[in-house]
Amino acid sequence: MSQPIDWAALAARPTKLSIKALWQAQLERWYAHPGLYRWSLRNPLTRWWTRRRTRQLFDLMAGFVHSQVLLACVRLDLFHVLHHAPANLAELSRRTQLAPSVLQRLLLSAVALGLLETRGQDRYGLGPLGVPLAQHEGIAQMIEHNHLLYQDMQDPLQFLANAWHGGMAQYWPYAHGKPSASPQAEELDKFTRYSALMAASQGFVLQEILSSYLFGEHRCVLDVGAGRGRFVSELALHAPHLQFKMFDLPPVLALADENLRAKGLRERVQLHPGSFLDDPLPAGADLITLVRVAHDHPDAVVRQLLQKVHDALPPGGTFLLAEPMAHADPAEGAGDASADAYFHFYLLAMGDGRLRTPQELMAMMKEAGFMHVERVPNAMPIHAQILLGRKNKCLP
Repeated sequence: MSQPIDWAALAARPTKLSIKALWQAQLERWYAHPGLYRWSLRNPLTRWWTRRRTRQLFDLMAGFVHSQVLLACVRLDLFHVLHHAPANLAELSRRTQLAPSVLQRLLLSAVALGLLETRGQDRYGLGPLGVPLAQHEGIAQMIEHNHLLYQDMQDPLQFLANAWHGGMAQYWPYAHGKPSASPQAEELDKFTRYSALMAASQGFVLQEILSSYLFGEHRCVLDVGAGRGRFVSELALHAPHLQFKMFDLPPVLALADENLRAKGLRERVQLHPGSFLDDPLPAGADLITLVRVAHDHPDAVVRQLLQKVHDALPPGGTFLLAEPMAHADPAEGAGDASADAYFHFYLLAMGDGRLRTPQELMAMMKEAGFMHVERVPNAMPIHAQILLGRKNKCLP
């Protein structure tokens, strides 16, 4: 059964209302007044705000349709087709085998969402949001993968009452207990499928790390939960002086071995098969990285893992953690905070993990013994936020 969020119980504690809470309560009473909507539309100073809130509410209602328009375009391969050359309705109808009157509705919907745009001579081309989908295969794979989440959430109340038992959890090989020491063909297929998806979808996270942190002071990096080695491969090209260790389950590292050999990087990487639930982490690295791993697991597992990371580092060693993180106060997160809603449900459907705030993770790192815990600023925190901790140079 999924673990409860640690801070959920705090909401039940009686607390003295702050000035902010009192102000929010007053605003709610004003919003509920039946005459406020009519007055705000008549007033030119408030009309824009009322229209904006109405549009936001409509977008929430229409969000599922928007996601299905996106999925249909991906499955019809429209982004790649139109990246090659703009096309008119008749040409796209022949290619997709959809009736023009039906396809036109999809195309116009995609135009409205900024995925496509109209060009001269009644042709359609890529819109500003469609270009990344034509260039980055990992985005399209995640859109297809999210279809499992949408299926699980067709009845949201049923999903909440029985989460962790749908198609998303079946996709994840770690969801229902520990993987077996000698996985059968079906389980191996899960590892292969999931590892391929994570490798394909990791590109933006890796660029955030490589562009935000300098690796020049390090000599050896241990990547925990390394998957097929996408991060290690990118970092090896980015920092040729580094040596590497990779730690993951045996069937996953078998995939990584093939990938590293194909890229000519195998001699720079030591593979250490094991489970961080049961086995200690290998020593010898002065930097240990954890990329999109912690949020897949409950608090008890994360605390255990952070302690093992601390134990494996030498005095003065560094720990880097990167993954999507929640906003401590969504009201202060501007537009990025809306991503929290997605990740809360995605991780619930996947298994026992949860989205944590940077403050929660930093507190866990300090509990494990890390000193000088800090956030590393990065340009696109919606992909991932980065935390850094250092082990004390002086032995206790």
